[in-house]
Amino acid sequence: MVYALAGMFVIIGMFAGVVGSIAGLGGGMFFVPALLYLGNVYAPGSVSPQIAAGTSLIVIGVTALSSSISYLKQKRVDIQSALLFFLGSAPGAILGVYLNTLLPIKAFTLLFGLFQLCMFILMMVKDKIKPRSINWDVRRQFVDAEGTTFEYGYNRGVAIAIAFLVGITSSLFGVGGGILMVPMMMILFRFPPHIAAATSMLVIFFSAMVGSVTNIWHDHVNWFYAAMLAPGAWLGGKWGAVIASRMKGQTVVLILRVLILGMAIQMIGESVVK
Repeated sequence: MVYALAGMFVIIGMFAGVVGSIAGLGGGMFFVPALLYLGNVYAPGSVSPQIAAGTSLIVIGVTALSSSISYLKQKRVDIQSALLFFLGSAPGAILGVYLNTLLPIKAFTLLFGLFQLCMFILMMVKDKIKPRSINWDVRRQFVDAEGTTFEYGYNRGVAIAIAFLVGITSSLFGVGGGILMVPMMMILFRFPPHIAAATSMLVIFFSAMVGSVTNIWHDHVNWFYAAMLAPGAWLGGKWGAVIASRMKGQTVVLILRVLILGMAIQMIGESVVK
């Protein structure tokens, strides 16, 4: 049973690493359900929402580091923006760990699903939102492989505030925060999809490290499960960054939408059944 569990966790780690790296999510939307289900099948009662979130965040850090190294080599990461977002996400990540301890598993699952459903709706309507003339404090330009120039930017205060919410989400649900960061970067700040995903992974790595230290302090990590997920997540993170470099921005957006909707339906369904 241990070998079968290890094999499933390695496969899940690779799949989550690849998809999470492509979409800039970190992979937590797969790790958390897998830990709650498979972990408790192997050892009933061993994985609480707090353990699932804490263990997931450790593995997300592995995925994010692997992806970030590859994306940095491809020069797709807006490092200055990532560091600014981290100023907000770091304290949010610490707060999220404490909020997580207040949630029973049914409430955790339902909130996770509803949160993802809201993100899916945002992703669907974002293209219908007319661009506004925003007096950004910071402006950026990016030229993609096809020669198209994108202009994006943000106000520092707004960016830090949003990053704070992302940090809370990261530790609260153990998802890395990219599931909120990437849509917000694209919708509010007009980041091109590839830069949003790559920059998000670096922010996720920083936030995951802060949240993980807090989780370790509170003994919210199952190191046995983390060790089984991490190797696949590392490989998947590298492969995902390579695959993403060959994909068009709209393809990345489509994958993001499908993943968010699918996981939202699954988590809401589980909360209703339990």
